[in-house]
Amino acid sequence: MNEHNPDILYMMTTPPEKAKDEPTYVEIYFEQGIPKKIDGKELSPVEIIETLNKLGGENGIGVIDLLENRLVGMKSRGVYETPGGTILMAAHKELEYLTLDRDTLQYKQLISQKYAQLTYDGLWFSTLKEGLDAFVDKTQETVTGNVKLKLYKGNMMIAGMDSPYALYDEGISSFGESDLYDHKDAAGFINLFSLPFKIKSMMNNKNK
Repeated sequence: MNEHNPDILYMMTTPPEKAKDEPTYVEIYFEQGIPKKIDGKELSPVEIIETLNKLGGENGIGVIDLLENRLVGMKSRGVYETPGGTILMAAHKELEYLTLDRDTLQYKQLISQKYAQLTYDGLWFSTLKEGLDAFVDKTQETVTGNVKLKLYKGNMMIAGMDSPYALYDEGISSFGESDLYDHKDAAGFINLFSLPFKIKSMMNNKNK
């Protein structure tokens, strides 16, 4: 494949190597998974995208050059600019890391590919897509809070986040003294967690 030429293709985005030398910080507030505010100012969905398109474009964020598998069977190549969408996705994902338990987060990541495929194939009103909608809506009930991002020359870095539904607690997660976590509990947990593997090993030895 030939390299694409940013000077010809890009309409919203400054190439990262030409982006400004100073980073830009932006804070996004989500309510039940839906972006509502930028830097504390409440905006409409269109205004949010327009604002983030501008900020992301200035900092070289949101360009992707990819090969796609089309529904009709062929592969196609596309160069896309999505500064605002890229920023929203990154911020939303980080907030989910903070507010969703491990199993829910992992399963949502698993079905996200199927959800994207249904959308790409035009199956927006299919029963499966509507069923996945219900799952996603449930997972977003606690995805509320602020995410601060640092934008710099095509990169995004987390600069801070908070949520009233945060599942992270430094007092518990530091493995220090805690009323909720006792290091002695680990021994029993390890014995129970490894029990299926011990049984399998015993069975294998028995049948040698």
